[in-house]
Amino acid sequence: MRLTEPQIRSLYGQDVQDRSGATIGTVGQVWANPAGEPTWVSVRTAGTGHRESMAPLQAAQWQADRLRVPYDRTTVRTAPAVEPGTDQPLGADQLTLLHRHYQLPPEGAAGRPERPGPPELTRFEEQARFDTETVPAGTARLRKRVVTENVHTTVPVAHEEATLVREPIAEADRGTVPAGTDTEQREMVLHAERPVVVKERVPVERVRLASHQVVEQRPAHAQVRREVVEADVPEEARPQE
Repeated sequence: MRLTEPQIRSLYGQDVQDRSGATIGTVGQVWANPAGEPTWVSVRTAGTGHRESMAPLQAAQWQADRLRVPYDRTTVRTAPAVEPGTDQPLGADQLTLLHRHYQLPPEGAAGRPERPGPPELTRFEEQARFDTETVPAGTARLRKRVVTENVHTTVPVAHEEATLVREPIAEADRGTVPAGTDTEQREMVLHAERPVVVKERVPVERVRLASHQVVEQRPAHAQVRREVVEADVPEEARPQE
């Protein structure tokens, strides 16, 4: 991937996405070949601790705000890693491990000899890489309804009671007392308290939904195919047992 110097500088800190568009991490460092072309980047991911996984820029697609590599997230996360902020060039052993991990041809490898070599076939097989994806698992709802319950208590109440109070009239005051009739009636209103209920609607509690992640082991199965190479050798050319 050919980039200008300003484009190379702008790669630092950009999001790195896998081939499905899911974000893996961000660009930490950029390495270039002797011609000055960027060839490798380190990716800061949440799953590699204090080290940054390496990813090749070969066949990568770069836009103004993100870099997409043609690999899945697990492949990048499990790639050989480097220390953050390193300024060391990649050694031959590191490049060998990286090319083996990403199944890339080694850099600077010599071409085949001109003379015909022995016939050979390359055998391929499928390898299953298991990853996870986040999917909706259900909807939790908060629902409020009204229930009726009985509340029992005691309330202190007061009431008035009538009592007779007898007060003698002194002889000197008898002349001031008006003459009454033989039958008289007087009334006094007595009062009593009774329990009453006053209802008011007040806030008493906040209830909310919260989620937490639980990790569990679930079986995953896949069928993979592999190639088998067989040789048809004439009888006279077979090794003698």
